[in-house]
Amino acid sequence: MILTTLEYVPGKNITKHLGLVQGSTVRSKHVGRDLMAGVKNIFGGELKGYTELLNESREEATERMKAQAKSIGANAILNIRFSTSNIAQGASELYAYGTAVVLE
Repeated sequence: MILTTLEYVPGKNITKHLGLVQGSTVRSKHVGRDLMAGVKNIFGGELKGYTELLNESREEATERMKAQAKSIGANAILNIRFSTSNIAQGASELYAYGTAVVLE
């Protein structure tokens, strides 16, 4: 599966447009991560627990998007974007979406 943020893949032709595909995950913060984040806010520095959480969330949302694209016969997803939003206090959604296509 080819994944790109471009609207096309250089050297490839789009033979079929299959439409929007998406994947999302909702994650909540871990108490331990919150405690460490509070300490880091005082002294500064990277919030590694949150960095890991966001990386895991992006991977999961991307895998769900790829599974949806594969199920409708796509071999590529173009113009991929990511979005985040707060769902509830302490819980956020990470949303991945793009255009499923068949490339020759």
